[in-house]
Amino acid sequence: MDIAGIFSWLFSSREGVLVLLGVILVGFLVAAIVLERKTRKDFDQYDDEDESGWSLFDDDNK
Repeated sequence: MDIAGIFSWLFSSREGVLVLLGVILVGFLVAAIVLERKTRKDFDQYDDEDESGWSLFDDDNK
């Protein structure tokens, strides 16, 4: 099968469009998981909540 046949099947048939959308969806899912893990690793130092720090809901902080 040549490249023109693959593109023709991918964009002109219902199954091809569904495969294309599925591949795009899986790609975005993988990217979101990778970026979430990277973000969690970079900002892991902020997980500890300190009760003595600044709070939006305390009256003395306004």
